[in-house]
Amino acid sequence: MALDYTDKQKAFRAEVRAWLKEHVPAKPLPSFDTREGFEAHREWEATLNQGNYGMVTWPTEYGGRGADLIDWLIFEEEYYGAGAPLRVNQNGIFLLGPTLMEFGTDDQKARFLPRMASGEEIWAQGWSEPGAGSDMAAIRTKAIRDGDQYVINGQKTWSTRAAYADWCFGLFRTDPDSSRHHGLSFILLPLDAEGITIRPIPQLNGQTGFAEIFFDDVRVPVENRLAGEGDGWKVAMATAGFERGLMLRSPARYQMAAKRLVELYRKHAGRMPGSVRRRVLDAWLEAEAYCLSTYQTASRLMAGGSIGSEASLNKIFWSELDRSLHRTAVMILGATADLMPHAPGGEDNGNWLDGYLFSLAGPIYAGSNEIQRNIIAERLLGLPRG
Repeated sequence: MALDYTDKQKAFRAEVRAWLKEHVPAKPLPSFDTREGFEAHREWEATLNQGNYGMVTWPTEYGGRGADLIDWLIFEEEYYGAGAPLRVNQNGIFLLGPTLMEFGTDDQKARFLPRMASGEEIWAQGWSEPGAGSDMAAIRTKAIRDGDQYVINGQKTWSTRAAYADWCFGLFRTDPDSSRHHGLSFILLPLDAEGITIRPIPQLNGQTGFAEIFFDDVRVPVENRLAGEGDGWKVAMATAGFERGLMLRSPARYQMAAKRLVELYRKHAGRMPGSVRRRVLDAWLEAEAYCLSTYQTASRLMAGGSIGSEASLNKIFWSELDRSLHRTAVMILGATADLMPHAPGGEDNGNWLDGYLFSLAGPIYAGSNEIQRNIIAERLLGLPRG
């Protein structure tokens, strides 16, 4: 596959590169799983928005540039190449944003998208519950209609960014007599609403990337529902498609990790067996293959095509790639891999340990890989249900 960029695309790349060179913070920001880091990343989102880079594919009236998917891939390549901060509002811009574009009313788009692009409102996910993880059809948290409001009672858990976020989107059971994927609605709600209690969940590193959310007679306007009442499953499956498909994990993320892995290997090559060299090569090749595949998919979508169940293939590939990349890195580092960068002897470790710990969650979030393999078997290969 040949990647031949137009003069316009080359000019866009040069523009993005120059802007990032001028604006990317000289020092890495603190982790956005801390309050300090969260607010520092919010400020970075505002800086991006000032350059109309909050989400380049969005229409200009919502804070974007009206760019196409190829321009987005170019932007991501330059973004990761510049070492720019991770996006604290990825739940919003990459997941809810496209969902709002597809299902939101004009008023909802005007209300939420510009604040999302600017970082003024950071979003959390409200999917999982104690008895409903990858099986979202088992959701029990109720949102019972009372006039022009919903009254919400129940609990969400493993809610990404909820410890510090401003808003949450998720699925709620609006028909108390329904079961499975019927009777669910997709609702947006502020996390400072009366009756909400948030309990942070410490991660392996002690930071709070997740939280539990408890709802006790929380009232939310009906106008905060996306699509019709009971249509939540359809909306959520579209959001899941965005999560597993192109937007959440761009190829540049893994290409830069593969580049760093090659540099790490070269530094330690003298004491590495040939099997490690093979793992490094495989990781680099898979990152490049993922890039080419994504360009192909983007071109097809721009030509009027669609992405459906094949998003499950995408999700399995990038999650397994991420884990393989980081496993190889910690193998190269050996015993020193357990050291944090600020520890004596850990100065050259970069963020490999942190990345490795996060990569272990890859086969679970965005729908576990076991579930994705079932989807592939049934919907792409036509195999009978087990």
